[in-house]
Amino acid sequence: MSGQPVALQVVGAATTGELVRRDDAPAPNLAGGCKSTTSCGTSAPVQDPEIAQKIANHPCYSAEAHQYYARMHVAVAPGCNIQCNFCNRKFDCANESRPGVTSTLLTPEDAFAKVKLVASEIKQMSVLGIAGPGDPLANPKPTFRTMELVARDCPDIKLCLSTNGLRLPEFVDRIADLNVDHVTITINMIDPEVGERIYPWITWRGKRYTGREASKILSEQQLAGLAALAERKILCKVNSVMIPGINDEHLVEVSRTVKGLGAFLHNVMPLVSAPEHGTHFGLTGQRGPTPQELKALQDRCEQDDGAEMNMMRHCRQCRADAVGLLGEDRGDEFLPETFQDREIGYDLAGRQQAHEEIERWRTEVAATRQTLNIATGARTPDAPADEPVRPDEVVLVAVATKGSGVVNQHFGHAGEFWIYEGGPGWARLVQTRDVDRYCNGPSDCDEDVSKLDRTIEMLSDCAAVLCSKIGLGPREALEEAGIEPVEIYDLIDKAVAEVGARLVANRTPAEVGTP
Repeated sequence: MSGQPVALQVVGAATTGELVRRDDAPAPNLAGGCKSTTSCGTSAPVQDPEIAQKIANHPCYSAEAHQYYARMHVAVAPGCNIQCNFCNRKFDCANESRPGVTSTLLTPEDAFAKVKLVASEIKQMSVLGIAGPGDPLANPKPTFRTMELVARDCPDIKLCLSTNGLRLPEFVDRIADLNVDHVTITINMIDPEVGERIYPWITWRGKRYTGREASKILSEQQLAGLAALAERKILCKVNSVMIPGINDEHLVEVSRTVKGLGAFLHNVMPLVSAPEHGTHFGLTGQRGPTPQELKALQDRCEQDDGAEMNMMRHCRQCRADAVGLLGEDRGDEFLPETFQDREIGYDLAGRQQAHEEIERWRTEVAATRQTLNIATGARTPDAPADEPVRPDEVVLVAVATKGSGVVNQHFGHAGEFWIYEGGPGWARLVQTRDVDRYCNGPSDCDEDVSKLDRTIEMLSDCAAVLCSKIGLGPREALEEAGIEPVEIYDLIDKAVAEVGARLVANRTPAEVGTP
């Protein structure tokens, strides 16, 4: 991915709903953001102003914000107090993109220096998370020392941590004292019988526990910690790994339970189980879910006959040292030699200016969306309380985008597609799907048929693909598969709603319904 700024037209709230270029309102300079890059996928806007403010520029808690704001993780927590069958922590790995992996372990002081450097170079970075490569609360001294340093000198950066929850209850007060507004807990079960198939052992109060007893202790601690955080009005996201045949049916009950205890958001993620990762599940052939299976479970957790839970739909399962917008990794730009033993300043004024420019652009986009009466089903602070509900008939539409809310990427250059529900007045992000780039440059574009076949299979349940450009070969292959390729440069919400409405109107009675 490129590190060049995103150049966009600014959308005016004209009654025609058309994109217009305004010389007096330039596109925001994203200060080194990715040129190629969803909000929770909920059905109602946030009405609590305090919550709305907390998620407004948090890329993990708001799909709309993740199109504009970046995050970074610092790897200061090497040790872990549980073993998961899907995890194999690596401390010197540069070529795997999954949780538990980092290139370099950092001291709190080095992590602080790196935060200041990244914040100066990527001014839309709004969140610092500590997520490993072990468990932050199994390493409380470096975790909290890092947060203290950042809170002292970087007041505009939100603090996050991600934990397995085993030691969470004993640190809730410390988390609150540091004004950590967002905590993620990985909860894969609430039934120890399910848990013993996921966790071989835990270490608790100086003793190792195995089997069902280990899972019982872990679950009790996780749920107690979640309730304590919710009582202190700290926003909690629950991560769950979907493991087909083990906990997939159970996760609806998990979603229902964590909602009852005050969780704000539930993120059901696919199991990553490639043999080369060296995990137990990877080496024993445990498969992960298909994108369609994952979406079906997310839908069940969200629907009124399931848990009626707010679901995150845009997780990228980041590394422990991830840097940049979700879906990109700019860690190679910030190796230790770039920040160690250096005096690094903090450009608070420059960051504030960059964020103001982003917010002006978001306001323009929101105004156009409102003019066109397009609902997104997302929890955004600007969403009206009477936002239209989801239509009965929708189609799935895949979008190639570099971010900033615009269809602006060539089909062959896309490393992922954002999957939307599209219909009359409706454009809702429901998933992201990774693909191998079909075209990596003039020398190999339009040649790798196997990559194209895999991409089409990944998008097989979509009715259309929106992209800024597409070659003749991929166009014909998509059409042969019954997927309409649409070349367009426009706001994603506008394009998805318009194309979705047309496709719904043209469907035969036997085809009408939800995807």
